[in-house]
Amino acid sequence: MQYPDALIKNILRKVKTIAMVGASGNEIRPSYFAMMYLLNKGYKVIPVNPGMAGKQILGQTVYAALKDVPGPVDMVDIFREAQYVPQIVREALAEKERFGLSVIWMQLGVVNEEAAKLAEDAGLTVIMDRCPKIEHGRFSGELGWMGVNRRVIDNRKPALFGKGGSLRNV
Repeated sequence: MQYPDALIKNILRKVKTIAMVGASGNEIRPSYFAMMYLLNKGYKVIPVNPGMAGKQILGQTVYAALKDVPGPVDMVDIFREAQYVPQIVREALAEKERFGLSVIWMQLGVVNEEAAKLAEDAGLTVIMDRCPKIEHGRFSGELGWMGVNRRVIDNRKPALFGKGGSLRNV
């Protein structure tokens, strides 16, 4: 999927609270790394995983379903297989007004055109087959073009990022 860099940057600047559906407490799962990174960058990340409801992941209370998550939520980040995404999007749309929801984000390898159309028809921005952790790192200079640390010492921050690599409004 091709998305303009400006769109991705704008989403990452505006989003403050993310409901992460499919968050895992397993330290070797990609959702765990993504959640830890986003928390460290100042985002509020609310994990959603019915098998862990009431427990904590990285100090954050886990909810069983989106309907249980307290608002506001700017973005729903989906770490589930594509076949489950339409139902997750329907659940997100049921909470759209209460959350103030504006973005549905499907993680790497997750593409579902039916779900994308549902969300877009409801006025939401949809990103598929991308990771906000990777995109944030790419724009902050923490990741090189190939997605790895450049190992370059540089005291200049890109204009889009403030102290600590957090996104700021320009």
